[in-house]
Amino acid sequence: MFSPTKCLLGLLTIGFVGSFGPFVQAGEPKAILPLRPVSKTAAAPGAVEPKPGGANTAVLPLRKVVLFSSGVGFFEHAGQVRDNARVEFNFRVENINDLLKSMVVQDLDGGQVSTVGYGSKDPIEKTLKSFAIDLTTNPSLGKLLQQVRGERVEIDAPNKITGLIVGVETRRQEVDKDKVVEIESLNLLTDEGLRSVAMATISRIKLVDEKLDAELRKALAVLATAHATDKKAVSLNFLGEGQRKVRVGYIQETPVWKTSYRLVLDDDKPSLLQGWAIVENTTEEDWNDVRLTLVSGRPISFVMDLYEPLYVPRPVVEMELYASLRPQVYDQDLAARERDFRRQASGAAGARPAAPAAPPALAARARAEKADRAALPAEAEPQLSLGRGVRSVATAGEVGEFFQYAIGTPVTLPRRQSAMLPIVTGEVMTEKLSIYNPRVHAKHPLSGLRLTNSTDLHLMQGPITVFDGGAYAGDAKIEDLPPKSQRLVSYAMDLDTEVAPESKGAPQQLLRVRISKGTLFIEQKQTRTQEYTVKNSGRKAKKVLVEQPDDPTWTLVEPKEPAEKTRDLYRFAVAAKPGEPAKLAVVEERIDRQQVALTNLDDNMIVMYRSAKVVSDKVKAALAEVVKRRHEMAQVAAKRTQLEQQIQAIEQEQARIRQNMGQLDRAGDLYKRYVKKFSDQEDEIEKLRAGVKEHRDQEAQLRKALDEYLMGLEMD
Repeated sequence: MFSPTKCLLGLLTIGFVGSFGPFVQAGEPKAILPLRPVSKTAAAPGAVEPKPGGANTAVLPLRKVVLFSSGVGFFEHAGQVRDNARVEFNFRVENINDLLKSMVVQDLDGGQVSTVGYGSKDPIEKTLKSFAIDLTTNPSLGKLLQQVRGERVEIDAPNKITGLIVGVETRRQEVDKDKVVEIESLNLLTDEGLRSVAMATISRIKLVDEKLDAELRKALAVLATAHATDKKAVSLNFLGEGQRKVRVGYIQETPVWKTSYRLVLDDDKPSLLQGWAIVENTTEEDWNDVRLTLVSGRPISFVMDLYEPLYVPRPVVEMELYASLRPQVYDQDLAARERDFRRQASGAAGARPAAPAAPPALAARARAEKADRAALPAEAEPQLSLGRGVRSVATAGEVGEFFQYAIGTPVTLPRRQSAMLPIVTGEVMTEKLSIYNPRVHAKHPLSGLRLTNSTDLHLMQGPITVFDGGAYAGDAKIEDLPPKSQRLVSYAMDLDTEVAPESKGAPQQLLRVRISKGTLFIEQKQTRTQEYTVKNSGRKAKKVLVEQPDDPTWTLVEPKEPAEKTRDLYRFAVAAKPGEPAKLAVVEERIDRQQVALTNLDDNMIVMYRSAKVVSDKVKAALAEVVKRRHEMAQVAAKRTQLEQQIQAIEQEQARIRQNMGQLDRAGDLYKRYVKKFSDQEDEIEKLRAGVKEHRDQEAQLRKALDEYLMGLEMD
């Protein structure tokens, strides 16, 4: 029997969609055919010849339904057929793809499955164009007769006339003085000669050719069937003798079945949990006494368009026309000629040349074809057989950790109706508590409980309606809950309990300072404290779970361990007695590490680190030496700056003197005095510039010495 939680699609593969018969027009019913070779002249071994009178019509009632939480359902029809039988189903067009992808069929007790036929979805225009008379463009009677020119027709106009259609002629006829109309006339070749009959006088036209008349009727039938596009008929053909058991199973899109729960709390006894499954019958038939199974697994399921006919575009190649050429003779390849020569030489003693070995794939195919031919009668040739059965050879196996609810009693559910079915009824363990999270509500926690699935069932996700003390208490929601697992649920606001959070900080604490190659490595500790004050105004003591975000950059110090920990949250338990405030302090710390070049530190920072107790004497001495060297270098730089400022002042004075000298008489005493002063200033500038260079060189030497000293430092 079918096992929905196993591999459903491995029982039987019906895998070739094709056309058969000399001319199966597009738009006619398609079929799924099993491929097996059969003799042209004799029945294949084990085949059942069709019985006279055609197949019996059988009904296979729906026996089993398996609904998955991934939006698909497995449906199994089972029953009995007698002799050659046909079973028909109706499916909505949107479900045909799932049917073609997943249908599995079994004809037991020696029977065989023939074909599965279904209505095509070929475009109606493409189907109509395949007939001898094209009805694609809704032709008028005149255009319709134009398509059958040369055919014999029988008309009443009003007398009976028989003849060959020559054509339809349009004539302009004056009705009034200012009005001209076009009138169509049918031209016929009769035994008496050519006749023209006005189309308006014709009351009946009959195509004498029965085949052409049948083509017209088929085209009209296709048009009629195209009007009903919402449903398609699927027929299954079974071949065999006597009464046999058959099964048909397939996958179909269905609504996701849902669950809802009722939880009755009792302080003195275990709580009572009742679960209901909500299912919908959206199929095209009623469910009458079916075995219903609900599966909580989520198998991968997709839709592939197998119903829409696919056509591969092919290029149009035109023949090339050339003048006739003389036949050509081509010389043989030299290497091939040499191989032929050697083969002839090796076969001179009468040995027959060996045939080249076939490739492995071709050799295997040849052996298989030879075995198939050996299984047939001597005069038989392999061909497609519709009378040979297809039997399942696959064995179902485990494909996943699915959990199912098997409904113990048969279910009856009319089409387009929904139902609630009880799937869980039992006692579960619960612990009442309050859950506080400032992001949910800054003042009050939520009334909740810790639910332990003490049943042996896998509880699907869904809403929970909570009753406490015989009254409605609130609604909650749970995710999937395996047996023996626990979840927190909250269903109301706890107005009797208040929580006051308070954040407290602390100054940074220097932990360690070390020097390595001119870089100062500093470690500092930051501490933060979150205090919670819980006040219980109720009559009973409560357990309050306080939730706080878990920041991975901070380390929990106090309490040492939380009561619970999730991916993103800590949970701390607080026992709150009535009228007694309860305190909870959550202390976290973080170590910050930074690197600073000693040359970038100002003196104040160095003084601070030198005064810290955690800094070693070696580091303090090194910092003092750095301060000393930097001070010496600063003094030299200050002297250099002073000399540069003196030079700048003299140059400004010289600029003033030059301006005055331009207005004086060169023979005058003042001009001569300016010349002497200008000369003395130049001598002084040369001395000052020499001092600047000396101090710049000294500063560079001190900087180099400081850098070498810093790079040589390695101390903790």
